[in-house]
Amino acid sequence: MPHLALYTFGVLQSPVADPARLTREFNESGDAVYREIGQHPGYIARAEAADRSRGMFDSDWGDWGEFAVPAWYEKGRTVETTALAATLSLWTDLGSAFDSIYTGLHRVALNRRYDWFEKTGHPNYVFWWVTDGAIPTWQDGVTRLEHLRDHGYAPHAFTFHHSFDPAGTPTRLKGIGPKG
Repeated sequence: MPHLALYTFGVLQSPVADPARLTREFNESGDAVYREIGQHPGYIARAEAADRSRGMFDSDWGDWGEFAVPAWYEKGRTVETTALAATLSLWTDLGSAFDSIYTGLHRVALNRRYDWFEKTGHPNYVFWWVTDGAIPTWQDGVTRLEHLRDHGYAPHAFTFHHSFDPAGTPTRLKGIGPKG
């Protein structure tokens, strides 16, 4: 059975290493959010660096591939200057991902996103289906997010509002998406 891949990307207002209060709040909320999401029904896995002591760009991400970011990211790439938050995860279905993202601690964090992230005018997440057993790479996520920005949604790059089932047929979650 296919799995749903999700790539998220946001440009932070200040580097992750910045000791300012808002940056600390963002960093401190992350572990609890990830713990809660990891227990959510439908969650399968997420990209985690094998070596947490280095920066995102220098870490070993194993089967998730080399870390990559969209072309529009123009901030730093060192431990001291990186100003981004990105995730790559696998889910059983769209409903589980939606429920996890819009409830609990992640919902609380979403309510603070404008305190922490820049408004870039670019999409900040993208979904696509992968075959059972496949591990999406960071580059897969970047390619799909850039496709979404440049060409709009398609079966290989979509959002909650314009989603597709594994066969490529348009679908939608109850209460969101275009009426049709």
